[in-house]
Amino acid sequence: MSAAHCFSSTSAFGWQISLGRENLQGTNPNEVSKSVSKIILHPNYDSFTSDNDVALLRLSSAVTFSDYIRPVCLAATDSVFNSGTDSWVTGWGSIREGEPLPFPETLQEVEVPVVGNRQCNCLNGVGTITDNMICAGLLAGGKDSCQGDSGGPMVSKQGSVWVQSGVVSFGFGCARANLPGVYSRVSNYQSWINSHISSDQPGFVQFMSSGPDRDTSATCPGLPLQMSAILNSSPVRSSCGVAPSHPLRNENSNSQMWPWMVIIHKNGAYVCGGTLIADNFVLTSAECISHSNLNLRDWTVSFGHNENSSVGVVDIVVSGDSSGSSIALMKLATSVSYTSYIQPVCVDTSNITTFPVGSQCWISGFRVESRTTENKPTLRDMETHVSSCESVSDLGNICTSSMDVQQGDQGGALLCQSGSSWFQAAVVTVTGAKTLRSDIHVFARTSQFASFIRETVGDMSSASAVNTTASGGNSAGSSLGLLLLFSFPMLLFLY
Repeated sequence: MSAAHCFSSTSAFGWQISLGRENLQGTNPNEVSKSVSKIILHPNYDSFTSDNDVALLRLSSAVTFSDYIRPVCLAATDSVFNSGTDSWVTGWGSIREGEPLPFPETLQEVEVPVVGNRQCNCLNGVGTITDNMICAGLLAGGKDSCQGDSGGPMVSKQGSVWVQSGVVSFGFGCARANLPGVYSRVSNYQSWINSHISSDQPGFVQFMSSGPDRDTSATCPGLPLQMSAILNSSPVRSSCGVAPSHPLRNENSNSQMWPWMVIIHKNGAYVCGGTLIADNFVLTSAECISHSNLNLRDWTVSFGHNENSSVGVVDIVVSGDSSGSSIALMKLATSVSYTSYIQPVCVDTSNITTFPVGSQCWISGFRVESRTTENKPTLRDMETHVSSCESVSDLGNICTSSMDVQQGDQGGALLCQSGSSWFQAAVVTVTGAKTLRSDIHVFARTSQFASFIRETVGDMSSASAVNTTASGGNSAGSSLGLLLLFSFPMLLFLY
């Protein structure tokens, strides 16, 4: 990923990429070079305003990762970078206005805080900063990116992970007081990036700043009223997988324990359980869907485990899988508003085994008293543990210790916790693969359907599972420190 303004056309001829490089002059024992096979500029890039200043370059062949060459995580949609968020910018640009990087031109780093979009608009000129941009710099000046740093990353650390928040775009001079540098806001491009990367997609991490954002009170003459919205406030979409860490261990769980569980009705009668995975999509088992004479008007979904709060369904999409397993995604007629009782679950779409044998998990579904005429479902959960799949492949399946799974649990969720977030590792099905042992349940992993879910739903609330300038550049900094390359192994040099 780089800046669109670095390229005068989309011709890849002659372009080379250097990875693992520390110095522009002299030897670089860890360097690997690749040619470029394709240059993709954002279709809405505006060279006059620098809006959507982002580009993707496809390499001619895959890169082998090492201690000096690794991918950076990208800020996911709805990431929040409050004013003051500590950030680092790296590159080989000038160390101050008119002063190029001295021999041997060693990769540099500079630490700068985020400047909120409202304040940045006031400083750089009202209307200069769009929602697709993010600013950073010291108001006193002295630290910044500069000419030659264009296309490079601005990153912030969340836990042990470096998350790229910006791409060096433009600025007025370098490191001048009250003129912070401007970067393309990476979190606004998750869908666009993934649309051009069909496999092995980047790792998107939702970065969340804590506390109030002081930028909300920034104002100046000429700042339009419509820009008074909080650009860096808590997102409308909640962070996924938020629930109490100790669910009730009985069949009468309070609805607040699993706030993503939903009830699916057909013609007013209970059919299956399901889970809310985005503000307008529900995940359930394909076995719940009758394919014959499918009439969308027959289907409704209830939230917060309250059958009186129902939403209609405008589309139902069923996956097809070579193993015979399948899931269904239901698109809601209206987006839901999140509350303490209505929250989305994280969906495990990882290609690695995130939850190893022995992991404590839960089955959440519904108990239906068929002996009563009301036939009302009651939310319940059951504790279980991940087991070895024995005679069944564990590549696409996840196996658990035996439980009393009943018909009412169909479409529910196998939930496992990673860090502070709950992930749906599988959709509950009553029928499924069998092993040689009767004390093991086998479920198809949700990661089997990662591409199908992303293509159908698009951006979802995210969490990370543990295990897992002028046309020449922007403004830029004077106080740039030397950087040991393995500290930022995602940097590369284009020429």
